[in-house]
Amino acid sequence: MGQLKVEDKSNEITAIPALLELLDITGSIITIDVMGTQTEIAKKIIDKKGDYVLALKANHPTLYSQVSTWFKNAAAQNFPGIDVNYDQRLEKGHHRREIRQVWSVPVTAIPNLYQPRLWAGLQSVVMVVLVRHLWNKTTREVQFYLTSLHSDAQLIGRAIRKHWGIENQAHWILDCTFGEDSCRIRSFHSPGNFAILRRLALNALNRERTYQRSLIPFL
Repeated sequence: MGQLKVEDKSNEITAIPALLELLDITGSIITIDVMGTQTEIAKKIIDKKGDYVLALKANHPTLYSQVSTWFKNAAAQNFPGIDVNYDQRLEKGHHRREIRQVWSVPVTAIPNLYQPRLWAGLQSVVMVVLVRHLWNKTTREVQFYLTSLHSDAQLIGRAIRKHWGIENQAHWILDCTFGEDSCRIRSFHSPGNFAILRRLALNALNRERTYQRSLIPFL
């Protein structure tokens, strides 16, 4: 594991390549949110002998529009004559029922894909549909991904699920339980020091198994 502070007047786009330099990612799958979906970051991962799964959204408008339109039309016709790989998972818990559907196709399945050679190692394009049934409502979310992995919906879906597992179990808890996002500590080394303390506290709480409890605060 590694961690790197984002410098002032900078963002994740510059921090991610620097962090990748610190890590041995050989044979690993690197999953990154939409801000990190950059051609140079994809190349860095491939150069270091890793694989990537990158979220695709409207910050790449032409590619996003093309991929979303293609999947919409192909799914409506049940992917006729297309080498599509499919996986579905059902998860239940905390009064929630979630159906995760994953469709993966080789990059060659989408004709005239916008500048595919810019994405080093790109092999597959993926659509994920999440349907969540809560006690009072149902939501549906559609996500798209670019990946250097072969078209294996089960493997890719598992990597995406683990990514959001980290988001929910660490980042979300740090914000909601420890109030990290609303913290006004800004001076000198204080932000970094408090970030370390929060993570130490979170790790200690997660190792406590003598009784069942939730880290989610009651409002």
